[in-house]
Amino acid sequence: MSTMDLTLLAARAVTPAGIVPVAVGVRDGRIAAVEPLGTSIPAARTVQLGDDEVLLPGLVDTHVHVNDPGRSEWEGFDTATRAAAAGGVTTIVDMPLNSLPPTVDPDALQVKRKAADGRVHIDVGFWGGAVPGNLASLPRLHEAGVFGFKCFLLDSGVPEFPPLTHFELADALRVLREFDGLMIVHAEDAEVIDAAPPSCGRRYRDFLASRPRRAENEAIKAVITLARRTGARVHILHLSSADALPLIADAKAEGLPVTAETCPHYLSFHAEAIPDGATQFKCCPPIREEANRDALWQGLADGVIDCVVSDHSPCTEDLKLLDTGDFGHAWGGVASLQLGLPAVWTEARRRGHDLSHVVSWMATNPALLAGFARKGRLAVGADADLSVFAPDEPFTVDVHKLAHRNPVTPYHGRDLIGVVRTTWLRGREVTGTDPFGQLLTRGDS
Repeated sequence: MSTMDLTLLAARAVTPAGIVPVAVGVRDGRIAAVEPLGTSIPAARTVQLGDDEVLLPGLVDTHVHVNDPGRSEWEGFDTATRAAAAGGVTTIVDMPLNSLPPTVDPDALQVKRKAADGRVHIDVGFWGGAVPGNLASLPRLHEAGVFGFKCFLLDSGVPEFPPLTHFELADALRVLREFDGLMIVHAEDAEVIDAAPPSCGRRYRDFLASRPRRAENEAIKAVITLARRTGARVHILHLSSADALPLIADAKAEGLPVTAETCPHYLSFHAEAIPDGATQFKCCPPIREEANRDALWQGLADGVIDCVVSDHSPCTEDLKLLDTGDFGHAWGGVASLQLGLPAVWTEARRRGHDLSHVVSWMATNPALLAGFARKGRLAVGADADLSVFAPDEPFTVDVHKLAHRNPVTPYHGRDLIGVVRTTWLRGREVTGTDPFGQLLTRGDS
């Protein structure tokens, strides 16, 4: 065996074969060998993991709002990708909205790529946007390398990214079907929410009532109907309502091209424990009741939910209205990019799951969703994107020690288990000082 650039020796590693002791050889940024621990793999550098550490494939987070350019005071590529690396995430896909311009045509994609160039500490891909009037841009964006298209079925919160009607969504799906494109959908029904009591003031229960489960359920039902009618691939974003799980399960059983994700905050928190005025917890759809959280976990265990991704949607402190605690007017979004792995692992382990399940939800399946052929798995031929994780080490979240730009997160003060000690991108350790990540395009990753 010729000399490798790097060998990592781990008593525990999460591989497609399970959690096993391995020696991993890396050459030219790819995994070139995965052998039983004890096998000699000569290398220019050898790293021995500690007895308390597990080697994981780098996580893939397909739901991140970087907000750059245009609203970089909310986040930005430098801080977002440093936070991701600190949390064991080696690939993100950036959402098409909250940046200015939104990524709804190839020119806007080039503006975003220019803003990111030379500033990313991990690999970054991009979603395109589907909005009224840009049908002709969808094939062009696909050719330009986006990994799929996001749409809203209700107000997105920013005027430059308006929602699609069901008729417009059907038209967009027919276009995507021609090139097997993926539509990822913020599925809440506008009419149901318009009929719900408006949210105002400090009481979380009033905010929760303003975004009822029925809004998700009806929207998901409509998306599934259109997937059946058009044959296009659809993905349900940030599932919060466990009531919709049977709809998704039935669609999968029917053979429809439907997938779904949920997020760490829906699996970690529950409505009964959210204090009034704590707008750092506000997100849409909302964090629901404890029984709903338990049902989402069951949906993961049953394979109805495919992925767990962050929906990292940060903003400046003032937009959260932490001084007044007004849920009706605060920006909705949870900042958690660095904390997804320990947050999910803390809950998963007490529910009987092991790290191979977590890796499936947070690395392998998101990579499959986006079409990353070389990401999300610790196997020969894959990119050497890896993280060293101490799964038994406890810590208390201090928002001021997190790498994302603004010190706001609902996890502040929460006790979690599991610490990412190092992250490797294509066989190089990510330090946060030398941004050597790549900008990815569909088909090349």
